[in-house]
Amino acid sequence: MKKEEKIRLGISIGDLNGIGSEIVLKTFEDSRMLDFCTPVIFASVKILSFLKKHYKSNTNLHGIDKTSQILDGKVNVLNVWKETVNINFGKEDEKTGSYAIKSLISATEALKNDEIDVLVTAPINKHSIQSEEFKFPGHTDYLNQELEGNSLMFMITEDLKVGLLTDHVAVKDIANTITPKLIEQKVDTIHHTLKQDFGISKPKIAILGINPHSGDNGVIGKEDEEILKPTIRKINESGKLVYGPYAADSFFGSDNYKSFDAIVASYHDQGLIPFKTLSFGKGVNYTAGLNKVRTSPDHGTAFEIAGKNEADNNSFKEAVFAALKIYKNRQEYAELTKNPLKRQPRKVQNKGARE
Repeated sequence: MKKEEKIRLGISIGDLNGIGSEIVLKTFEDSRMLDFCTPVIFASVKILSFLKKHYKSNTNLHGIDKTSQILDGKVNVLNVWKETVNINFGKEDEKTGSYAIKSLISATEALKNDEIDVLVTAPINKHSIQSEEFKFPGHTDYLNQELEGNSLMFMITEDLKVGLLTDHVAVKDIANTITPKLIEQKVDTIHHTLKQDFGISKPKIAILGINPHSGDNGVIGKEDEEILKPTIRKINESGKLVYGPYAADSFFGSDNYKSFDAIVASYHDQGLIPFKTLSFGKGVNYTAGLNKVRTSPDHGTAFEIAGKNEADNNSFKEAVFAALKIYKNRQEYAELTKNPLKRQPRKVQNKGARE
């Protein structure tokens, strides 16, 4: 990327009956945001103009019909559809959900084709998006299919990063889902992500136990003894700094998490409840492990306040800044790790000559 080119930030609009459009418009009311990136909202300039009036927003919108028309210094709105959409704030509706998916699919295609550099997704309703054409629990599963790599839900702030061994898995299925292979894969992804995307050269990673008190030496379930502990030892032998398993009930309350660069939780609520308690409104959901950067706010559609102009856009703004920072970190990492042997042949030869 040339120095003068701004990062193109794609935005999927999410559920139009929720708060997604409100937090997007509020974020780009501040024209200084355009100093950091060139936003491209995948939706319809007609519907966003209506919502702009509803929220009394002063965000200037630039409607376009193809990515070749994207302009720096503008809040670009790519027309994914032209027809009118009926909005019923706070209502779960399959028709409205279908437009959220149209936006996501179009934005993902642009991401795959390098027409945008990063993607930030506004919240969707997991029920109303389901159809014959789209049968995914959410963004992460869809992007894992469409992009390269193995996705991992990674909840991040500046000071706290939580990854999950299992995400949208029923509680009754968690123990059977966690295998040595899965643990190694997720830890590898987190370890590489911390180095590549966050510039941490020697990451320290903590793993939380599967059962209460990490199984109490097999008294409360055998998974920690038979699966987690041997796998952690094996990972350590590879040179990674991985510790645990830690009892999840006291890990965050004791501030133990502050000693680590990332924490691996066994399942969704074990990781996300403490994360959102400590970081709500500042947290970002980052899909790690893929060849493209995608972030989102750490909240849902918030139907209960949709249309009331009460939504807090801080988490969405954090998601924007996180996507931009990760993208730049990846560029720097790629440069630093490019042809390392070619950069140091003379030094190696001289060392050999002295010996």
